[in-house]
Amino acid sequence: MPHRESATGNTRPEGAEMTTSARFRSADSTPMRRRPQLSDDVAVHVRNLIMSGSARPGDFIRLDETAAELGVSVTPVREALLTLRGEGLVELVPHRGYVVAPLSRHDINDLFWLQGRIAEELVVRATRTVTPQDIVELTELNTRLADAVESCDGARIEDLEFAFHRAVNRLADARKLAWFLLNATRYTPVTFYSSDPDWGTTAVQTHARLIDALSRRDAAVAGAVTSEHFADGAERLVRHLDEVGIWD
Repeated sequence: MPHRESATGNTRPEGAEMTTSARFRSADSTPMRRRPQLSDDVAVHVRNLIMSGSARPGDFIRLDETAAELGVSVTPVREALLTLRGEGLVELVPHRGYVVAPLSRHDINDLFWLQGRIAEELVVRATRTVTPQDIVELTELNTRLADAVESCDGARIEDLEFAFHRAVNRLADARKLAWFLLNATRYTPVTFYSSDPDWGTTAVQTHARLIDALSRRDAAVAGAVTSEHFADGAERLVRHLDEVGIWD
């Protein structure tokens, strides 16, 4: 389920196949060149910090520090923070800058509930159109994901998880519904999941169960497995945020 805008899967703009973590691999990476979508990339990065608890409610997001960390100018950082302010993730404190907005357990559960409901509908529709060739493709993607999990390759895990769910969602032939899921899953902190070996193992097993349900065109089981996948994601993230004391 990382997502990238994730890896939980859905659609992604053409030409944007590189993961967010790959773009922002480290402070030593080559600075990013100015591109029209650069502020979107910065917004993804900051969203991940907030949703994973790395940036806590009340913390300031400094323009200069963030720009230096990512190797960009302050302009795309400022644009990104304006976007995140519109989403309610940060607030502007006059004369001081942008601060991370309050985040509650209910917020996390609501986000994953919405993702799960949309994804469940998409997979139910996919059971009506899936072909044996699609099953072969999904099985191959899941095998590659299992290899990435075994080798702890976070970037490949994110890409393959995304590719798996994108393949499923395309079968539903519901572009607008997939678009809504894309927007809902942008709040999924993909690196949190891709760095968790237990989550990776569970995801591979869940995918196998979903492939089996799709091969049998069993809409009820496919929907239940998908719902369980998102519920597990919410539980893991809430538990993590509890452990790091995000709500203390």
